[in-house]
Amino acid sequence: QVQLVESGGGSVQAGGSLKLSCVASGYTSSAQFMGWFRQAPGKAREAVAAVRPIGAHSFFAEYADSVQGRFPDIKRNAENTLYLQMNNLKAEDTAIYYCAASERVRNWNDENDYNYWGQGTQVTVSS
Repeated sequence: QVQLVESGGGSVQAGGSLKLSCVASGYTSSAQFMGWFRQAPGKAREAVAAVRPIGAHSFFAEYADSVQGRFPDIKRNAENTLYLQMNNLKAEDTAIYYCAASERVRNWNDENDYNYWGQGTQVTVSS
C-alpha cells in the first residue's frame, strides 16, 4: 500500500502562485509514476501534470495543455515527495488538487491508470 498526503493548497488572487507537495509513504516502489489531477465543482477530474521514471534518478514530466507554461515545474525528489509549482494562477484553476501514484501507467492523463490517491488539497483563485 501507498499513502499519499498533499499540502500547499490555499487561497490566492489571480496571477498569484502556489506550490503543492505530495509525500508518498509505505510501499513506495509501487509509486513509480506520480501525478497531479484536479476536480472543479461540477466537473470531471482532469489531469494536470505527472512524472514518469526514465532512469534510476531521472524523471520525464508531462503537462496538460491548460497549464503548460504556467505550471513550470513538477519534480520528484529522492524522498518520494512530488512538488508542483503553479504560477500565474487563474480563476479556472480553482479545484481540489489530488496526488496520484501507480507502479505502471499507460496514459499519464488517465485517472484509471492510477491506483493510489491522496485526500486532496483545495486551491481557490479569486479574480
